[in-house]
Amino acid sequence: MQLHKLSFFFLLICITACNSNTVETPAIDTTKLLKTHEIINNLQETNPLATLDISPMDMSYFPPNYQQMKMSDTIKEGPVLRVIYSRPHLQGRKLFQDFLKYGQPWRLGANESTELDVFEPITMQGRKLPKGRYTLYCIPKEDDWIIVINSNVDVWGLKIDSTKDVMRVTAPVSRNNPAIEYFTMVFEKTDGRNGSLVMGWQDIIARLAFKY
Repeated sequence: MQLHKLSFFFLLICITACNSNTVETPAIDTTKLLKTHEIINNLQETNPLATLDISPMDMSYFPPNYQQMKMSDTIKEGPVLRVIYSRPHLQGRKLFQDFLKYGQPWRLGANESTELDVFEPITMQGRKLPKGRYTLYCIPKEDDWIIVINSNVDVWGLKIDSTKDVMRVTAPVSRNNPAIEYFTMVFEKTDGRNGSLVMGWQDIIARLAFKY
């Protein structure tokens, strides 16, 4: 009789031990997973110093890739030009329906005025532009953009003072180019001592030629 009791007691201990080692898998809160993209999109709100601007600032040099060439010591002379600008993006919108209007000035970017630094004098369409700091804006038309060089620097892009215009030149426009989501400004070298400032957005590209 005692043997049966001991066997039963031993069996009970084994069952209890097995149950105590059972680990339940916690349920996954899918609502948290669904909100992950919202958390990522709102990360800038947690930055105590400054929020993340949706139109990032960028810069381009002429000659192209000047910074890399200087770092690798493959160029001795200084840069000729530099443009500093912010890059708005379309986000499903149409350029000349939601952003720009023909015949109305545009700051060629976002936020602060787009800045053109001229380190060596250049010539555009027979007119000489001296060394200095300038701002750029444009007046878009269907077949070309009027590019305006202005002397009013360190200002917000919406505050255009046309009384300080230094020069107006024309940049021809091409259409039906590969799509460009973010507004882009780059320099390209053509031949000899010639180059172009290339401005592209959506499927439109404007090229402003210069000599240096």
